[in-house]
Amino acid sequence: MTETDQSPQKGPLSGLRVLELGHFIAAPFCTRILGDLGAEIIKVENPGKGDPIRSWGKMVDGKSLWWSVHGRNKKSVTLNMKNKKGLDVAKRLIANCDAVVENFRPGQLDRWGLGADVIAGINPDCVLVHVSGYGQTGPDRDRAAFGVIGEAIGGLRHLTGFPEGTTPLPPARTGVSLGDMVAGLYAAIGLLSAIHAGRPDRDAKAPSVDVALTESVFSLLEGALPEYGKLGDIRQPTGATLPTNAPSNAYPTMDKRWIVIAANSDALFQRLMVLIERDDLASDSRFSDNPGRVTHAEELDAAISGWAQNLKAGSAARILAQADIPSTLIYTIEDCANDAHFKARDMICAVADPNFGQVLHPGIVPKISGSEPGGISWPGPDVGAHTDHILGDLLGMSATDIQALRAEQVI
Repeated sequence: MTETDQSPQKGPLSGLRVLELGHFIAAPFCTRILGDLGAEIIKVENPGKGDPIRSWGKMVDGKSLWWSVHGRNKKSVTLNMKNKKGLDVAKRLIANCDAVVENFRPGQLDRWGLGADVIAGINPDCVLVHVSGYGQTGPDRDRAAFGVIGEAIGGLRHLTGFPEGTTPLPPARTGVSLGDMVAGLYAAIGLLSAIHAGRPDRDAKAPSVDVALTESVFSLLEGALPEYGKLGDIRQPTGATLPTNAPSNAYPTMDKRWIVIAANSDALFQRLMVLIERDDLASDSRFSDNPGRVTHAEELDAAISGWAQNLKAGSAARILAQADIPSTLIYTIEDCANDAHFKARDMICAVADPNFGQVLHPGIVPKISGSEPGGISWPGPDVGAHTDHILGDLLGMSATDIQALRAEQVI
């Protein structure tokens, strides 16, 4: 399909129309998920350069390969939101949408004249989804934030480091904008929940959704909060291990690769010890249950490392797989792209992009059975590729009116 394809989206969310007033990652990731599942996504961008994310990542001829994925299944409409005529067009779009997703600082929509009450007045059934650094309320609501800030304040960045005194380096990031994408997932869940709930009565407005980057990350911390609240225990960074179960770590192989082994249950531990010919550890009462194995995790890790270092990565992986022990080599993106299982489940998709030719995209998650499970209808479009289509076909504007808006730099 071409970048200006106007065919109806196919998928379980077909018929749902969402207006994205977003930029960068969190809100656009939310709408990407919805678009993958069949929702019609109308993305509003500034005339000219569009979303700043278009200049992120590796570029080919001045265009971002990341954008091919990040903007897929979306219809790009350019609109100057600082112009009254632009706001009037935005209001007409809102009147025709089931939801609006935005990720500006709290109060930005109000400054544009598009606050919650205004949107409810235009379309009382429209769900408004906010994604921001700290949420729409609270003493820090006006502070600037990106995903990395959410990861730090949410407690994750502390845990991704190594034990104190083992390295002068700061706690590592995950290598992708995890905080933004988790918030985007919560925003998608919240949007669909609010749509499902609907208005409690015809005199009420639709529910709104408030997602904070900080809270999205904070919600992932497993038992860290109750452990602190009840015991005063502050969970500390443990490097490549987990403090809750053992053995579970990454182990070096003879050819300088890493293999992850997670023999977390009693039965798996016994099987692993027999496999690496350490029956003495399998019968040692200190390792008879998980708490004991966690206490003595360093001893277990040393034994497993001693076994792995005498094998090449491929051999170690095959031996562990044959023993049905959860394990894998740590994949690079090259490994992912060539993985037979990913390919069999349509997770490596070759998509025709008019700017690049064939581009590899990750497939659709989740996979939903049925005749229309969702899919990739087109890659990230050029800035404003769908402006004329949306303003003409959806809003009923004439070609003359559209050209006048373009001449006035409204679109």
